[in-house]
Amino acid sequence: MSVRKITLYDYLQRSLEKFPDNKSYSFINGEGLTYRQFGEKVKSLQQILGNNGIGQGDRVAILGSSMPSWPVAYMAVTTSARIAVPILPDFTAFEISNVITHSESKAIFVSKKLLYKLSESIKSRLNLIVLLDTFEIIKGEAAATADAPCEPLPESESVASIIYTSGTSGTSKGVMLTHGNITSNLQMMYELYPVMENDVFLSLLPLSHAYECTIGMLYPLTEGASVYYLDGAPTPSALIPALKKVRPTCILSVPLIVEKIYKNKIRPIFTRNWIMQTLYSIMPVRRILHKFAGKKLLEMFGGRLRFFGIGGAKLDGMVELFLRDAGFPYAIGYGLTECSPLIAGAVGKFKYQTTGPALKWLDVRIADADKNGVGEIQVKGPNVMKGYFKDPLRTEAAFTADGYFKTKDLGKMDKEGAIFIKGRADNMVLGPNGENIYPEEIEAIIQENDFVMECIVVQDKGKNLVAKVHFNYDQIDAIKELETEIRKNLAEKYEQLNEKYEQLGEKYKKLLHSFFEKKEGENAREDYLRRRVIEFNEKLESVKKNLLEYVNSRVNKSSRLSEIVEQTVPFEKTATQKIKRFLYK
Repeated sequence: MSVRKITLYDYLQRSLEKFPDNKSYSFINGEGLTYRQFGEKVKSLQQILGNNGIGQGDRVAILGSSMPSWPVAYMAVTTSARIAVPILPDFTAFEISNVITHSESKAIFVSKKLLYKLSESIKSRLNLIVLLDTFEIIKGEAAATADAPCEPLPESESVASIIYTSGTSGTSKGVMLTHGNITSNLQMMYELYPVMENDVFLSLLPLSHAYECTIGMLYPLTEGASVYYLDGAPTPSALIPALKKVRPTCILSVPLIVEKIYKNKIRPIFTRNWIMQTLYSIMPVRRILHKFAGKKLLEMFGGRLRFFGIGGAKLDGMVELFLRDAGFPYAIGYGLTECSPLIAGAVGKFKYQTTGPALKWLDVRIADADKNGVGEIQVKGPNVMKGYFKDPLRTEAAFTADGYFKTKDLGKMDKEGAIFIKGRADNMVLGPNGENIYPEEIEAIIQENDFVMECIVVQDKGKNLVAKVHFNYDQIDAIKELETEIRKNLAEKYEQLNEKYEQLGEKYKKLLHSFFEKKEGENAREDYLRRRVIEFNEKLESVKKNLLEYVNSRVNKSSRLSEIVEQTVPFEKTATQKIKRFLYK
């Protein structure tokens, strides 16, 4: 058996015929659409596109947060032989203009909230502008009332989507994915873990990213499953009631989400006093505690979860041990936009800290391996992109002479085919004796510390290794209590500063010192606050010193850190919550 050459149109028609009354895509607090209604809206939009001169092969941009109308727009474009150009909502107006211009898009579906990001010059070059929320036409003509001619059907080799990456390297490229690329990846996923008609997905990630678009949006459609969207960002206040109401069976996540849950909610319970710390240090007891916490976590997620996919970056080792002990139904995936996106995956029992083996029908190899078996991961298969749009030089550079896609990820593979990711080739640095150093491995050790929220390891100008760390201030010293006190004390006297008190760390210290210089000795409360800041600074310095000693005791001589630098605000990240490393080198 081999991959079937089919298109997204084939999948849509199958779902409309087989699951017409199933719920397709919905807001959590909205009525949503059945697959029959979904198909009707898709056809209506296709008529609007045709009536405004948007023909076969033309590009149509989609700019908006995740909502039920997003997949309607995407399928209306792709199943009629047009090309969708998803744009990340957090792109700047300049980046959006570049994407629309470079892709030569003739139309756009844009949400009301993001309409302001379209410049007048960009609006003037578009034939059609439609509000994504309501499908109201802002610029262009409505569909003709008479029966529209049949839309052309896409072929397997036709480009379905051009996705402009916003990677950690800072270089955005237009990845051309054909219908065959995407549908072959969907077939591979089914071989790995079959989706079912009664599955309920809760969507947390941006649909404009290949991860959520293919696995979180298109995969449920193939078997008539349902998808629910939050009407806003996935904050704890919005997510917890949503989980109770939807009771999802499937969720796609990135490591940062589950790592925050573990470090902020679960581990503090087990380390709140010396008795709990002692018990938690005993492995059999720790596993029992993890098992208990896992049951509570499953209840928090609605009690029906059977698949919690984690991808986009490497999962912290300690967090993975917790998930294993807890019996939490997590799965690991590895992929890139250029591969539609999934390359490897693991569900159920699989080796710790691996991505599992390559998907069926894929040929994955480790090229130019060193003495430790580490080399570049290279891929060949039907899900690998057609190339970069209007960029033949970078397309050629992305492939080997024998047709393998060069992922630029470094890894090794064991005898069973399990893939161990070591890091990005672009991030690897050379040690003083010419040895390869993988910053991600050092970062994994740093992340084991309860006081660390996120970090990156870079080389300074002297070629020394430096860790930039954003600390978990809540864990270091009940910083939330301090935040409340500062807000109350300072906001009363300096209301104009109230909006500036959002970040932890250095920002608070500067505000407090400025305040105390003006009001020194005014009252005992201010003296108390000043003492608290001094105590906090002392604790932070102690944490940094202990962390440096711990890391350097765990790594080889060439990988030792010279310094730990406090990153007072969270790092800027991509759509899948990977740190944009190029900003901090």
